[in-house]
Amino acid sequence: MIIKESAENYLESILMISKEKGNVRSIDIANQLNFSKPSVSVAMKHFREEGYIHVDKDGYITLTDKGYEVASQMYERHQLVAKILMEIGVSEKTAYEDSCKIEHDLSSETFEKIKEYYLKKLKKD
Repeated sequence: MIIKESAENYLESILMISKEKGNVRSIDIANQLNFSKPSVSVAMKHFREEGYIHVDKDGYITLTDKGYEVASQMYERHQLVAKILMEIGVSEKTAYEDSCKIEHDLSSETFEKIKEYYLKKLKKD
């Protein structure tokens, strides 16, 4: 499944906001990503039509299984890359900012090998 980086960011943001607040609305996404409300509304319409999200009658947004799959993959990449960067001495703020950039450019193969290496390292320590 190949989707654009901006779409991955939107879906990951929905997941992160739902973990933090429970409920997600378009304004929450706009605030987190620093996008305009109209831009977010257009994106949410597209995601709804493509089956990545569901929007209820009150405007609350939830990820479908399809949307959750993409969001959770990006979230896992983001968290793991940030952890590794912090372990090598990068500040937390910079590690999370850089991991957001890196997560989208890594191939699945490379990410899986990094993850495998990191998990082996944890078992040794």
